[in-house]
Amino acid sequence: MYNVVGIKFADSNRLYFFDVNSLEINKGLPVIVETERGLQYGIVATDVRTMEEKDLISPLKKILRIATSDDIKQNKSNIELSAKALEDARNNAKKLGLNMRFIGASFTFNKNQLIFNFVADDRVDFRELAKKLASIYKTRIELRQIGVRDKAKEVGGLGHCGRFLCCNTFLTDFDSVSINMAKNQYIALNPTKINGACGRLLCCLKYEDEQYTEMKKDFPDIGVYIKKDKASGKVVSHNLFNRTYTIETSDKTLVEIPLVENESN
Repeated sequence: MYNVVGIKFADSNRLYFFDVNSLEINKGLPVIVETERGLQYGIVATDVRTMEEKDLISPLKKILRIATSDDIKQNKSNIELSAKALEDARNNAKKLGLNMRFIGASFTFNKNQLIFNFVADDRVDFRELAKKLASIYKTRIELRQIGVRDKAKEVGGLGHCGRFLCCNTFLTDFDSVSINMAKNQYIALNPTKINGACGRLLCCLKYEDEQYTEMKKDFPDIGVYIKKDKASGKVVSHNLFNRTYTIETSDKTLVEIPLVENESN
């Protein structure tokens, strides 16, 4: 068993778990941790929790220290320099005629790596651009092509509901979303209604899909012909919340029938 906390970094909403390393750690504290990229400045995003080794990604790394005032100043300086690096990347890409749209740039804490995220319609040969940026900033350059969902996550915005995008506020991973989820919830298959700011299917289609599936278990399938309470016809709709369904008789009359739980088709 390990005492761990979830850490968030500036370039990601995803949670990464680290051993608290016997430190007095509270939610919201800035910390310095060791990652595969080197030292990173992050913010504690959860309370301390106990987790089993099998539930963690091994090897579990430890929090090195709670960020000092000097660490906080260093992080602020890195953010300011990252903004300049982003502008330099855009200008140099334009000079080289590269069709790429930069979304963000970030340094690792000790500046041993400078990472750029960009979107592009096709594969981009950015080797010359990487050389130019490396000559300016004297560090290792990583240019990472991301997808449209990742772009929306970084840029943010408002969804159809009027709230800030889920991916930009609390989602830590992208779950698989299918058109069948919209069908399962009787949502009109209108791209302007079921696609998010990224142009892909709304992440929130997954939120209630399991509940709709459970609620529909006892309903006769739409399209089947049934006879019920002296009425017979084709099932044309469900009302899951009223627990009724509607059939259309041979003379086009619509008849609403209460659902008898666990009735068979």
